[in-house]
Amino acid sequence: MTEAPEPNRLFLLDGMALVYRAHFALIRSPIMNSKGVNTSALFGFTNTLLSIIQTEKPTHLAVAWDTSAPTPRHEKYPAYKANRDEMPEELRAAIPACKELCKAFAIPLLEIDGYEADDLIGTLAKTADERGEFHTFMVTPDKDFAQLISPTTTMWKPGRKGSDYEAITTKELPEIWGVQEPHQIIDLLGLMGDASDNIPGVPGIGPKTAVKLIAEYGSIENLLENTDKLKGKQKENVENNRENALLSKDLATIIRDAPLDVSFEDLTLSPYDEEAIQRLFAEHEFRTLSKRLFGNKAPAVTSADESASLPEPPAALRTIADTKPKYQLVNSPALEKQLFEALESAESYCFDLETTSLDRFESKILGIAFSLKAGEGFYLPYNRVHHPRLQELFAKPSEKIGHNLKFDLHILNSHGIQVSGPFFDTMLVHALLYPEQRHTMDRLAENLLNYQTIKLADIVPDEVEPEAEEEGADGDLFAFAAKKKKKAPASSKKGDLNMKSIPLESLAEYAAEDADITWQLAEHLRPLLAKNELTEVYETIEAPLLPVLVKMEAEGIKLDPELLAEVGVDLGNRIDNLSQSITAAAGEEFNLNSPKQLGEILFEKLKLVDKPKKTKTGQFKTDEQTLSLLAIEHPIAADILLYRQATKLKSTYVDSLPNDIAPHDQRIHTHLHQHIAATGRLASSDPNLQNIPIRSELGREIRKAFVPRQVCGVDVSSTHPGEGSSKNNSRTTPEFTLLAADYSQIELRIMAALSGDPSMIAAFQNDQDIHTETAAKVYGISSSEVTSDHRRTAKMVNFGIIYGISAFGLAQRLSIPRAEATEIIKAYWEQYPKIRDFMNATIESAKEKGYTETLSGRRRYFPDIKSGNGTVRANAERAAINTPIQGTAADMIKLAMIQTADLLEKEQTQSKMLLQVHDELLFDLHESEAQTLPDQIVATMEGALTLPNEVPIKVEVGTGQTWLEAH
Repeated sequence: MTEAPEPNRLFLLDGMALVYRAHFALIRSPIMNSKGVNTSALFGFTNTLLSIIQTEKPTHLAVAWDTSAPTPRHEKYPAYKANRDEMPEELRAAIPACKELCKAFAIPLLEIDGYEADDLIGTLAKTADERGEFHTFMVTPDKDFAQLISPTTTMWKPGRKGSDYEAITTKELPEIWGVQEPHQIIDLLGLMGDASDNIPGVPGIGPKTAVKLIAEYGSIENLLENTDKLKGKQKENVENNRENALLSKDLATIIRDAPLDVSFEDLTLSPYDEEAIQRLFAEHEFRTLSKRLFGNKAPAVTSADESASLPEPPAALRTIADTKPKYQLVNSPALEKQLFEALESAESYCFDLETTSLDRFESKILGIAFSLKAGEGFYLPYNRVHHPRLQELFAKPSEKIGHNLKFDLHILNSHGIQVSGPFFDTMLVHALLYPEQRHTMDRLAENLLNYQTIKLADIVPDEVEPEAEEEGADGDLFAFAAKKKKKAPASSKKGDLNMKSIPLESLAEYAAEDADITWQLAEHLRPLLAKNELTEVYETIEAPLLPVLVKMEAEGIKLDPELLAEVGVDLGNRIDNLSQSITAAAGEEFNLNSPKQLGEILFEKLKLVDKPKKTKTGQFKTDEQTLSLLAIEHPIAADILLYRQATKLKSTYVDSLPNDIAPHDQRIHTHLHQHIAATGRLASSDPNLQNIPIRSELGREIRKAFVPRQVCGVDVSSTHPGEGSSKNNSRTTPEFTLLAADYSQIELRIMAALSGDPSMIAAFQNDQDIHTETAAKVYGISSSEVTSDHRRTAKMVNFGIIYGISAFGLAQRLSIPRAEATEIIKAYWEQYPKIRDFMNATIESAKEKGYTETLSGRRRYFPDIKSGNGTVRANAERAAINTPIQGTAADMIKLAMIQTADLLEKEQTQSKMLLQVHDELLFDLHESEAQTLPDQIVATMEGALTLPNEVPIKVEVGTGQTWLEAH
């Protein structure tokens, strides 16, 4: 009997998805050639292509591409994919190179306007399935393709490392997604939505619930016919969102009858053009890939230096099974004694807490992991019996190593355990060394130690679901599939799972590994600090700031909900009035929050411009920049901008801030981050109190609701978590006021100091108004002749120059002709030539060194400073100029915070430092200290960092019963 022939192997690549994946996989450490061009996307795409050709031996091969033309999905739902960011310029530039490479490999390119790559692959996969002569492999990281899986169609999902991949067949379908048939993937997506494509789904239904419903009802249509069997909120959500569910299913359905004019014979793998490939590899400096494809025949590839050479695919990550570390559960008095003796005699140790939640003030300690050397770790289950010895241990001046130590210090403080420095925080050290990268411990372990840590989802019992897994989950189908397979998604972090449910032995191993890996990261990072001359920056700024931020976050700030409600009423009235004004100008009612309807009103009905610009999806542009230009001549556009500002303020602050009031002390406790901004600035989140607008009248009103701690009649200055507060502490006259201390024009002073420009330095030394002096010089008039409009223009130029403002940008902001803006900037450079020299020198230095630095020595690297893409290079140049200025300002206020905290502690003041907002510090000022402390704070801030060229630093202070009054 003759055996059936092996089926042809048809590989269909989702080109755009693979290029995106490659670009963003290396976004924090991009591959650059000697010309400064980012080749990450092209390299990653080519690497995948070669792996398929060399390892999988396809008989047929094609690459499908999306086009920029709208699709039927956009017509059905204009918001489809509208949430996606603009494609990065580097990525846009890489796509033609990827297509050129495909042509050199003689690989057909498939693209049709009106159809996505998914549709073209779906059509070919269906046709191949019907032919019965092929096994099709769909090469994509896109989860939508799971709906196309069949006995002869496999989803080939590239992995993160090298050439590994995950083959998903009909066999894996139930195990991964909990559905029996591939077409039910569409029903899952229809219910849970798809955030990446902006598909709405049904509110309140996440992956877990969607799987249960489809398992029970089989399809969305059948579910909608049986809503009487549902209960409560779920029933309400499904019944109220019937159209959304069906629309979402339709949007998620891949078209399988696209008008493709191609035969399978056209897709047969053909001999490639060796000369063309060698030329392309040489052009992009792909040494490794050239050697891989051509071996000893590979032509020489030259580059500026060896650092431009491309890495080999990384080896597989090591795990705990490979390294066999010595981890120990400390569960006996003898082991406890041994551990404490070792820790108490150590000059340095690493520790990591395991807690019941991520709440800084309410969370309880489950245990503490320690490490004193690489490959070793100990886990001590927490018991109140340990409390005195832990207090004594953490009070010692031994170095404490950790990752995100601020969280651990908060928890220990709330348990009455004070921690003394010095501190070595691997998250903060990594942020100093690699400010543009992400700084999670798992990522650092992979990138620096080639090690994959244990994930919480790996050790949680099968019957315990992640707490965040219920309704409201992120809707990521692959993340959900990973959880079902007990592989934690990339976003997994401590606290997502119920820690108490984890077996003690598993938790001990997990925690000990955290401490061990953090110790190893410290060993890896410490010499890099010295090598890059950043040790002093860390030891004098970042490390001592850590306990200061802990105190400030714990203090929090008082918010008066009643005052905020009054602001909300005013905003509500403003919103209503603006709505009426806009509706009257439009001549009809419409949804003001719909960009589509707004665009139709402005450009189809009112015809405000002859040729309005459109988005990629075909909608009229109604973004802030577009409306700002229209607002110059059209009041309706100005009203829309005010309406958007008012509604955003109301939703972001008035409606949300009361929810951020902590129950234990009725104050708001923001998170202040040292590791987020590449310039070194602090960032605020949960809630973000740094983003409250201060330049607009509406934004300033929000600050009215922030008050000193006794204005509302409740003294909470001494309460701690669990103690609550008492109305018995109320007073008729407040003991506290708010004090705001603000650096005056600090970035301009730094620019004057760094540039050495004599005119600007003289203005500051003579305590003149810098904007008035600039206006006088630019317009050629005396200071007394400067009008408010002159000064406003000069102020815009002064601050705009720091951020690389162009004539076009200045013209837009000032609503003046571009020619006039060009003349103003030209006159500015004539009056301040040293500033232009400084900027040019900074760019040249960045090109030579690869980085710029602050006065304190903080560095920021600019791999794009030599980019062949003009837009990308210009952005890098602007950032290179801005970093020494903004970064020095950031270092200055950090030093001021450290020194001011020392002052408050030394004087044992009742006044407290509450908040930092860029160049401003906010305090609760006690009445007994109001005569002396403000001057002490000013002196401390002004002396925190000395500027070169004798440029003086000036701090202005204000006090008041609200933040608005104080600022």
